[in-house]
Amino acid sequence: MKYLCVFASLLCLAGLAGAKSPVPRPAKDFACTDADGKQISLSKFKGKVVLIQFLDTNCPHCQAFSKTLTKLQSDLGPQGFQAFGVAFNEATPEMVRGYVSGLHLGIPVGYAPREQVIGYLGFSVLERLTVPQVMIIDRTGNVRAQSDPLGTSELQDETYLRGFIRKLLK
Repeated sequence: MKYLCVFASLLCLAGLAGAKSPVPRPAKDFACTDADGKQISLSKFKGKVVLIQFLDTNCPHCQAFSKTLTKLQSDLGPQGFQAFGVAFNEATPEMVRGYVSGLHLGIPVGYAPREQVIGYLGFSVLERLTVPQVMIIDRTGNVRAQSDPLGTSELQDETYLRGFIRKLLK
């Protein structure tokens, strides 16, 4: 019985360790590498409203969302908005280069190890994840929105995002 209680306690703690962090919260810095070997870092965009798309280069939903982000970048970029993508499906520089050029994207896209992305998002490696995962950070460096592990549809909706980002830009 004693061992059962210990096991149950450990199981509960493991579940809490993988829970998504509350929003709003300060954003930790995040960096990935682009197809040319240059670093894309969240700290580079300090003072801007930033949307990070964590993606799989083979995912049709991610591809469509990256195109949406290119439109948002074009429209809202001059006001202080910056979107960028991070492939975490064991992507190579060639895969990222093909993703960007094939979709005619106007946002930077890099790649990072899956474990780094999962840790940054605050999820457990045991959780099932859908892509794209979305995180929005305000001008002061606070996470204002983040997808749930199984996705948050409003964070992939262009109309909703436009309104949300415009409020953060004010």
